[in-house]
Order: sequence, then structure tokens, then C-alpha cells
Amino acid sequence: MVDLWTGYRHAKDGLAVLGTMTHTWKALASRFGELEGVSVSVDDCRAHTMERRKAGIKDGTIHTELGHLRMVLKWAENNGLIARAPYIERPAKPDPKDYHITRLEAGRLLENANVPHIGIAIRLMLSTGARNAAALELTWDRVDLDRRIITLRNPFDRSRRKGRATVPINDQLFSVLAQAKHDAASLFVVEWGGNPVKSIKKGLKAAAVAAGLPDVSPHVLRHSAAVWLAEDGHSMSEISQFLGHSNTRVTEKVYARYSPNHLRGLASSLEF
Repeated sequence: MVDLWTGYRHAKDGLAVLGTMTHTWKALASRFGELEGVSVSVDDCRAHTMERRKAGIKDGTIHTELGHLRMVLKWAENNGLIARAPYIERPAKPDPKDYHITRLEAGRLLENANVPHIGIAIRLMLSTGARNAAALELTWDRVDLDRRIITLRNPFDRSRRKGRATVPINDQLFSVLAQAKHDAASLFVVEWGGNPVKSIKKGLKAAAVAAGLPDVSPHVLRHSAAVWLAEDGHSMSEISQFLGHSNTRVTEKVYARYSPNHLRGLASSLEF
């Protein structure tokens, strides 16, 4: 398997998923590394799942690890490197996390963000639905304050990143960004001491705990933004474009239930 895994990484150079695969291979290598691709069995998959669960690893992570294994084996089959890709059994993918914050809670969160770059990051992610990495990698050349548009995707990045759209800047975010641009000491919108910020987890956690919202994470900010859009009755197609989803199926699966108009037309058909 190690040769197939290495071959896949070389063939798919530039793909965003390769960064994650560096970590998943660390979990897979000891069990699958020396196996021939065609000899991977369901028992091997189940043993991996049991071992990872005992180590306290969530099923969602195990699902991803074995999914990467399956992806490499299917690639190897399609390219004639193995006769067939064996069936890879995975634990069921968990339902998307439902936790989100309200607008009032978001206000409390911002009030307790005592470090400027944390406040900017929170406002940016809640106002654009940006993923954590997209927000932290955003540079001023992709922020057009005159046209009030942010391009979250870096045109010079060869990786095919998820969820990076071009979004408008609302009035509140405009005020924050205008001040931040005036004070900027680097090319990055979210900066600390003139340097880009690698992670806001620690600062966000401190603000969240102080606000009485200890479960808030960067993903919760993006999820909350999407829930607010659905609650305000915007179409799944518009929300999908705003979040940078590749199609509306993902949007509908997660966010349709928050829409006040979801299935309302069907309910009215059942009046008698």
C-alpha cells in the first residue's frame, strides 16, 4: 500500500486533500503499509476501526481515514496498478453537527474578543461564511472595499480548495475592514504583529468561554452564518453559492430544515 499511496500523492500533486492525507497515513501505515492493495480485507478495516475507537478517535475521523484508503485503491484500479480495488468497510459518517449560535450570542462573542485579530476573524467568518483557512489566508489584494467584494479563493493557489466563493461585504464588515486596512502592517487581513495568523483556536476559545459559549469553534462560525441565511428564507441555491458549495445537495441536506418555507407548500396541500 505504501507504494500506491506515494504514487497517488505524486499523481495528484497540488490537490488540497494531500495535506490531510499526510495525517491519515500516519494512522493507516502500521496496519496497511506493507499489505498488497488487492489483499486489504474487511477484517483489516474492522480491526483498524476498533483500534482507533479504543484510542478515543471519533467515527468521523475513522470514516475519513478509510475513505482516503479507498480513494487510493480506486485510483490504482483505474490506472491498472491493481486488478481490482477491494471493498473498504467504514463506520457510518456522522450527521453534521447541529450546534450554532444566535446573532445575540455572536454579539457576546465579539464583546469578549479582547485581541483585535480575533475580533476581525470572528466578524469576517460570520459575515462571509468563510472557512477557517480561507479567512486566515485572505490578503488585502482580494478585498475590494470600493466594490465591496471579497474573493476568498486565491487565484495563485493551485490547490482545489473547498468552499471559497466571491462574496459581498455588508455594512458592519465594511467598517471593520476599513479600519483594519488603515492599521494594516502586512498583506494579510487577519494578522498579529505584522505576521499572518496560523490559528485562532486559542484566542477564539478564550472569547467563547468568557461569553459562556465554550463549544464555539471556527467551523461553528461558518455553520452559524449559513443557518442565519436559511432562517431568513434565502433560497438553497443562493446559500450554496455564498458558501462555495459545489452543488445544492450538500446545502439542502444540512440547511433546508432551518428555512421557514421548507416543506410549507406541501403542508398546505394537506388541508381539508
